[in-house]
Amino acid sequence: MAYSGECSCGAVKVRIDAEPLTVRQCWCRRCQKIAAGGPTHNAIFPTESIVADGPMASDSYIADSGNTLTRWHCAACGTPMFSASSARPQLRVIRLGVLDGPHGLKPTVAIWTSEAPDWAIIDPSMDRFPAQPPAPPPRN
Repeated sequence: MAYSGECSCGAVKVRIDAEPLTVRQCWCRRCQKIAAGGPTHNAIFPTESIVADGPMASDSYIADSGNTLTRWHCAACGTPMFSASSARPQLRVIRLGVLDGPHGLKPTVAIWTSEAPDWAIIDPSMDRFPAQPPAPPPRN
């Protein structure tokens, strides 16, 4: 299946020609900051399956995992588009909000739950990791 999407202002378009390896919810403090206090909702795809076009900017930092995390966003409106870890350059983490709907993707895993606020409601049916989980297995 193919997925498509765009930033809030439409300047950046994205197309993905693959199924996600996993879909997860992240409660790390950095994600809470870009998501106005809640988690981010993300799908992980093989890097080579993603084509993005439009003016993007990026920032990088050392994550709690010790890896360099790079996040890309629309240079015009600031919409978070995707991110990647230096430990897994073959993967891109796409923000579900940029995908055209209805796409049917929903998180099945909650990560960095140790950093979730006391009021967080995490679906009890999801797998949970208090910190960084192992990388999703590659698909053949």
